[in-house]
Amino acid sequence: MAAGIYKQGQGYYTRWVSAIAYGLLAAMGALWLWDVLGTVRIGGVEQIYISGTGALLFCVVGGVLIYYYIGRHRKVVDFMIATEGEMKKVNWSTRREILGSTWIVILMTFLIAMLIFVLDIGYAWFFGVINVLES
Repeated sequence: MAAGIYKQGQGYYTRWVSAIAYGLLAAMGALWLWDVLGTVRIGGVEQIYISGTGALLFCVVGGVLIYYYIGRHRKVVDFMIATEGEMKKVNWSTRREILGSTWIVILMTFLIAMLIFVLDIGYAWFFGVINVLES
């Protein structure tokens, strides 16, 4: 079995972004393992060697898994290629549409907050008048 990339050149950006994300997860896992193994004692071996070996093994295994799933595993690679193809078909909103929608959301949030504030003051006054609430 060759060690090449399955369908090389297809799904390029999807694979790169996925590899970076999974690489960051593996690095964070290695840092976590470094901290956990910092308290482990095995005979006369220094703790830094135990932590370093554990973190390095975690990174190597993580790197091999990332390479396998993003570069070699046919189902995963085909899914990533299909995902990138579908993303090219998406009709992305323009900057003007996004800004208009954002201002509508901000305005409606403010109006609803004002309505709730007025209703709260009204209810507090009403229940104060009928002596349900004490002022």
